[in-house]
Parts: sequence; C-alpha cells; structure tokens
Amino acid sequence: MIVDRHSVYRSKAVRAWLADHEDQIELHFLPSYSPGLNPDELVNADLKRSLPHTHRARNQTELAAETHRFFHRRQRQPHIVRGYFGGRHVRYVIAE
Repeated sequence: MIVDRHSVYRSKAVRAWLADHEDQIELHFLPSYSPGLNPDELVNADLKRSLPHTHRARNQTELAAETHRFFHRRQRQPHIVRGYFGGRHVRYVIAE
C-alpha cells in the first residue's frame, strides 16, 4: 500500500497490525510532502472544483451531502477515476 507520511501510518497500533500481517500487506511511504505523487490529492482537487460556487455549504451536514453526491457521480464515471492515475507523476501507482 502506498501512503503518505501521516503519523497514523507510523503509529504503534498500525505497526503492530502490520507485523501480524506482513505476509499480506506492506507499506511504501511517499517522500515527505509530495502531494504531486499522491492520486488522492487529484481526487481532492476535483472535489473542490466540483462543489457549487453559487451555494456554499452552511454546515457540516450540507458539506457531507455535497461530497456524497460528488463521489456517487464519480462511481458512474470510471473514465474520470482512471484519469486520476493517468498523469505522468502518478503512473507509478498502476505500473506493473
């Protein structure tokens, strides 16, 4: 699994779980502060662009609903999801 360097991935609990499952999963850390290498950042940018500019969420519930609608739309648009991994800097994710 390719992950950023967030402290949760280096916590004692995660390290213990990984030790118990070392034959099933291995973490590969991205370099420090490398959002350009993280496809999640492309998803986040797409989400931010898609949120309505004319109506800002007034509370957490509205923001959650807008976010849910965004991901529901993306589920029906696999060509866009594949595009998150098509950039030169993130192709390593799908390289064999």
